[in-house]
Amino acid sequence: MILAAGEGTRMRSALPKILHRIVGKPLVEHVLELSHSVGAEQTALVLAPDTIDQLRERWGERYGYAVQAERRGTGHALMQAQPLLEGHVDRVLVLYGADPLLRPESVQRLLDALDQPGVVGVISTFRPETPTGYGRIIRNDHHHVTAIVEERDATPEQRKIGEVNQGVVVYDATWLWEHLPKLTPSPVKNEYYLTDLVAMAIAERGPGAIGAVELHDPSEALGVNDRIELAEAEAILRARILRELMRGGVTIVDPTHTYVDAGVEVGQDTILLPGTMLKGTTVIGPNCVIGPNSVIEDSQIGAGCRVKASFLESAVMEDGSDIGPLSHLRPGAHIGPGVHIGNFGEVNRSTLHEGVKMGHFSYIGDANVGPGANIGAGTITANFGDKRAEPGQRKHRTEIGAGALIGSDTMLVAPVKVGAGAKTGAGAVVTKDVPDGAVVVGVPARTISEE
Repeated sequence: MILAAGEGTRMRSALPKILHRIVGKPLVEHVLELSHSVGAEQTALVLAPDTIDQLRERWGERYGYAVQAERRGTGHALMQAQPLLEGHVDRVLVLYGADPLLRPESVQRLLDALDQPGVVGVISTFRPETPTGYGRIIRNDHHHVTAIVEERDATPEQRKIGEVNQGVVVYDATWLWEHLPKLTPSPVKNEYYLTDLVAMAIAERGPGAIGAVELHDPSEALGVNDRIELAEAEAILRARILRELMRGGVTIVDPTHTYVDAGVEVGQDTILLPGTMLKGTTVIGPNCVIGPNSVIEDSQIGAGCRVKASFLESAVMEDGSDIGPLSHLRPGAHIGPGVHIGNFGEVNRSTLHEGVKMGHFSYIGDANVGPGANIGAGTITANFGDKRAEPGQRKHRTEIGAGALIGSDTMLVAPVKVGAGAKTGAGAVVTKDVPDGAVVVGVPARTISEE
């Protein structure tokens, strides 16, 4: 069960707090992935009325959805989702939609502790640098939890305790459904608190009924309430990602200036230079050099590639290709093996086959460029068609044959085809197909020799 009905007013945003992104994913998506990783059979989200449609649109009916119209505490939130889970699961894990830092291994420790004899619930605890504001964990001489004491109710001696309640819990489902209706609202805020179940279990079954797992890393306990904490959580997750990459054989020259989203894959012996941003579903092969100052999103890069100060979006670079500096592969760009794209080049919805050279200052759009072709500086494919046509028919295609030599400042007015081994003179405006091996020059281009 993921509790995510908070108002998030401290974010000062029209976007629901749980949909703010860190390392490429909404906060709540990190928590959903956590639930999957520990084997949740069913996942139910407790949401505010104005949030449920946005999440259902994103994830469909993959999860259960419950609305907490009145925000009357964590216990009340569980009551809203009870019909979605009761009778379907044997254990109920309670997570929080804006707490993205908890690791699967920590949650698994909670689940394992619930298997101990006599235990009906397990809470997570941690030791912050300053425990102010947290409920203190009270233990007896046998190290059993005997109470959670909120700071406002704690004695001076209890306030010195460093172990505090983190909030994530797991309960035996049968015990939970039997006791959840027994919660009573607090006299101060008229809210139902999940922590009251702890006192209920201990009063009924004695110390040992509630287990406690202390988090090894206190940063796992941190949640997001405002933009400052959003940035702090981002930094923590990003550092984890970079450490895993470095342990896997990736060189990251400056981790403080390298940004890699969750789920990005990077091959062994690849070097990430400062200013690199790897986003979305990007996959990078081994022995590449990426950066400095490159942004790669939802792209596939093969082995031994070089991306220098360039931008890639939904593009493909095959083995041994290189680009940059200051070039751009737009969606649908496919760069074949050994292709070279120099500075200030742009490729859009086009394929450059093996060995193509495009040195600088060129735009190739809606084109197919054959193996070994050379694209001179300033080449443009004028691919825009009739504005009155349907969107998918407004672009015309250009075909450039294998081994063709396109002279500097050539304009190829699509639809047009330049044959294999053909050449265009500098400044040519090609409006008609060029036969294989022909040479064309001028405005408009005319043939001066043929194969």
